[in-house]
Amino acid sequence: MSTPHLERRLGLAQATAINMIDMVGIGPFITLPMVIGMMNGPYFLYAWIAGAVLSIVDAMIWSELGAAFPKAGGSYNFLKEAYSEKGAGRFMSFLFVWQTMIQAPLVIASAAIGFASYFSYLVPLTDITSKLVSGGVVVLIVVLLYRKIESIGKISVLLWVGVLLTMAWIIGGGLANGNFLQPLREMNEGLTVNYGFVAAIGFASVKTVYSYLGYYNICHLGAEIKNPTQNIPRSMFYSIAGIAALYLLMNISVVSVVPWQEAKDSEFVVSLFIQRLAGNTAATIVTVLILWVAFASVFSATLGYTRIPYAAAADGAFFKVFARLHPTKHFPHYSLLFLGGVAFVFSMLFRLSDVISAILAMRILIQFMGQGVGLLLLRKNRSKEDFPYKMPLFPLPVIIALLMWAGILLSTGLTMVISGLVVITLGAIVYMIKAKVNHEWPFRAEAPNPDLKNQLFP
Repeated sequence: MSTPHLERRLGLAQATAINMIDMVGIGPFITLPMVIGMMNGPYFLYAWIAGAVLSIVDAMIWSELGAAFPKAGGSYNFLKEAYSEKGAGRFMSFLFVWQTMIQAPLVIASAAIGFASYFSYLVPLTDITSKLVSGGVVVLIVVLLYRKIESIGKISVLLWVGVLLTMAWIIGGGLANGNFLQPLREMNEGLTVNYGFVAAIGFASVKTVYSYLGYYNICHLGAEIKNPTQNIPRSMFYSIAGIAALYLLMNISVVSVVPWQEAKDSEFVVSLFIQRLAGNTAATIVTVLILWVAFASVFSATLGYTRIPYAAAADGAFFKVFARLHPTKHFPHYSLLFLGGVAFVFSMLFRLSDVISAILAMRILIQFMGQGVGLLLLRKNRSKEDFPYKMPLFPLPVIIALLMWAGILLSTGLTMVISGLVVITLGAIVYMIKAKVNHEWPFRAEAPNPDLKNQLFP
């Protein structure tokens, strides 16, 4: 019997589907009124454009790294390679896995909480029943993911079809209404590009960027992608282009029927939109489809995140239990069960608005900005031939991405920034204890003694 291992079974269509269903979760439906409220005017579309621009620029970084290192775990491997595997790379990759064990369940929980929030349009929920619904979503996701990757690929495509049908209905409804172009004609009315507008874009972009997150999900599944040097970059750019178009068209469609002054205060703005176009029954149906989209997002996000602790553990840098694959289904089942369990607890404890800001604040420094700086180091120290995909105008996109991420980080608020720094500090302390015992960097520059390796993680 062969040793269980991850298998390259996902093609470009499945990779793109996994990215897109992660991106289009409950996010755009619940953040649409938030963004309008923050911009407080018809120019809210600029916040969605800003989110798309940042995603495209950042995807260039992910594409170079993903094509060069198509392994399970994504950022874990990128950071390890960029900052020297025997040196600071061990530290940076450990910090990434450390924050992922908190941040990944937050992402999963945010989608589950959003699902329960929108579910209350169909059935009024108390605080307790709302938590039961969000927790139940997490449990069902774990059950569906407990299977082989080729089966998951087929499920992803099915969920993706539901996402596209939902968006097509919303956009088509606005087109049929006859006022589709009105929001475009109004988006510059009263617009003054000053400090207030730039600040509003920054705060609103926290919400729009959250709705775009997931374009890189396929990098976490790098060891399971066919022809990864081409399919990983393509799947990301296809995903962002498609989702950006859908988001902009959806926003225009909704406010062509529900004026932005009213939409910013509506908790179920898309359901209200369909209700005005086609009545209560249609509003109920579209709400069910939105819940389908939210469920698909949790499914995709959870799938990608389970590969991160697995990759670190298989590399000897995290608890060994996470390196185990299911003996017949060949997926990291301990990783799935742990992240699902923590997400279940988080879905019972937190509010959605707090979770969104916490997710971004926790990830920006180590993952997004860390990878940008890391790519600059890699490009300096390695041959261009090591990078199958090369971004245009290098290093300008990297510099732009770093500046934009810094702005988004500040926009999450001081409390969230401090919380993210606390998580990083605790991770650094744990790493230093581990490194001291195992004689790793910075206490020993070369590779650790195999006899000491993983002493803290038996």
